Amino acid sequence: MAPVPITQIRVGHIDDVQELRKAKPTTVPERFVRDMTERPALLAFAPSSPCAVPIIDFSKLVKGNKDERQSELLNLARACEEWGFFQVINHGIDLSLLESIEKLSRDFFMLPLEEKQKYPMVPGSVQGYGQAFVFSEDQKLDWCNMFALGLVPPNIRVPKLWPTNPPRFSSTVEDYSSQVRSLCQNLLKYIAMTLSLKEDTFEKMFGVAVQAIRMNYYPACSRPDLVLGLSPHSDGSALTVLQQEKGSPVGLQILKDNKWMPVEPIPYAFVINIGDTLEVLTNGKYKSVEHRAVTHKENDRLSIVTFYAPSYEVELGPMAELVDENKKCMYRRYNHGEYSKHYVTNKLQGKKTLEFAKIESKKPTQ
Repeated sequence: MAPVPITQIRVGHIDDVQELRKAKPTTVPERFVRDMTERPALLAFAPSSPCAVPIIDFSKLVKGNKDERQSELLNLARACEEWGFFQVINHGIDLSLLESIEKLSRDFFMLPLEEKQKYPMVPGSVQGYGQAFVFSEDQKLDWCNMFALGLVPPNIRVPKLWPTNPPRFSSTVEDYSSQVRSLCQNLLKYIAMTLSLKEDTFEKMFGVAVQAIRMNYYPACSRPDLVLGLSPHSDGSALTVLQQEKGSPVGLQILKDNKWMPVEPIPYAFVINIGDTLEVLTNGKYKSVEHRAVTHKENDRLSIVTFYAPSYEVELGPMAELVDENKKCMYRRYNHGEYSKHYVTNKLQGKKTLEFAKIESKKPTQ
């Protein structure tokens, strides 16, 4: 069974950001106002050049000639090592399916609150409608509504949380998730190649990989300088696949060289990021990167996120091929289910959850 948190606080309707937005408050409720050190810099809302996250042409990896494939593998290696983020174009997933999942996700969030509350993210779960990672009554909330579902393996599914409205929602999620799963499997095959590993290294290691999907809805906010759409964090997954609704404002920011930099979405591209699991497996060669979401004063934003990770039964640690006298072992071995439980029972707080796996360096004796 999937590990679950046991102390999560339920967020009530008074903290539902869509309902707050409808009420058009003159001030942002205190529960959402960030401390000065956490607030997005005003620069984030001024015209600025988005960071040039590497772009990977998936078609060149799959069916390019030898030179094209080798060149794209080098681009992928650089993206994983220097950025931890990249955008994938020409990924082969039908664009009409991307449009369908966007429309149905938006249709779900536009349902009346009482309809959405039929699928509550109850305490002890990170599935359903609401806000995850809320563990105290005085914790600052993100300016975001979420709807999340476990997909694979079957025992993490909660059938009563799968909506019958909008029609075709569930069947579209199934189709979309199946194709994104194949994309993740292929990307991991090519990532293995960048590390001079066998193509099936991660597939064999992961067992029946865990997969979940989450839709995020960020309503416009009258004071985007005071709130965060999603708190800074790294992902506990191996890979995360982000689809941003076509026409949405820039909301994703990554921490690059100690600066928060906006990522301009490319229409129909996926934003891929390395999760904590791959950082551990590669012994820190490929790092998970802290990221967050900001809000917009006038426009809302929708994103669809897929998390792909090893089976909860798998024991993980740095791969032997990436540990030697020049690169000591930075992480201990652990059960992935234990780490997953640790991740979802702590609030989002940068890369703090990864301390679970780190080997503490011993201080030299005097």
